[in-house]
Amino acid sequence: MLYGYINIDPEIMSGTPVFNGTRVPIQNLFDYIEGGDDLLEFLDDFPSVTKEAAIAVLEMAKNSITKEKILHENFA
Repeated sequence: MLYGYINIDPEIMSGTPVFNGTRVPIQNLFDYIEGGDDLLEFLDDFPSVTKEAAIAVLEMAKNSITKEKILHENFA
């Protein structure tokens, strides 16, 4: 299934969410940021991921925790 820049396919990385058109897990982006690395370092290490895709995924994550409706639907 495609979710914008995210692909979830049981035949690609056993269904781990990856950047569309790559085998790069979305989790890697968050691991880099959590580890104190910046977006450019992530993009340098994973050249198959575009800056546009990485920013879109970060925006999706931001929207999922900053919109009251989404928070209510998922956590209330």
